[in-house]
Amino acid sequence: MNITVYLASSTGNDSKFEAAVRELGTWIGASGNTLVYGGSKTGLMGALAQSVLQLGGKVIGVEPQFFIDAEYQYEGLTQLIVAKDMAERKTKMIELGDAFIAFPGGVGTLEEVSEIMSKLSLGQLQAPCIYYNLDGYYDDVKHFLQQMILKGFSSAEKQQGVYFAQSLEKIKELLK
Repeated sequence: MNITVYLASSTGNDSKFEAAVRELGTWIGASGNTLVYGGSKTGLMGALAQSVLQLGGKVIGVEPQFFIDAEYQYEGLTQLIVAKDMAERKTKMIELGDAFIAFPGGVGTLEEVSEIMSKLSLGQLQAPCIYYNLDGYYDDVKHFLQQMILKGFSSAEKQQGVYFAQSLEKIKELLK
């Protein structure tokens, strides 16, 4: 399957994130799945792509032209798709994905995974959307989604397909 992963182009300030992203990439590469990601060579994005490629796995990067111009792209990907802008990039990454993982990241990660949740709630997508809740990183998002239900702005049915996983083992279970 094509696993689209949203994550940071920085490494953050705790080495456990890079270790966990390399573990995720190692599993994707060894399992025969394909990584779809933003195409960058920097931060957690670069570490993820590298760990997949080191095991002979396939990696599809989707990079907007302005990042190519700044030379942020990871050289040596299985395939690099150049998008005209971030909107086209998001659309292409959704089209390519069979499952979606939000690894800890910043505002861009949150924006991208929000679109996945919106498409799930509207019935426009049937694919698992997994928050990799490493060290409780996404606890506040989980609480916020529960508040949406409690306040009548969402429902359990509209949030069907959204999961929170504390570990790679749980992600593997969800993707079986």
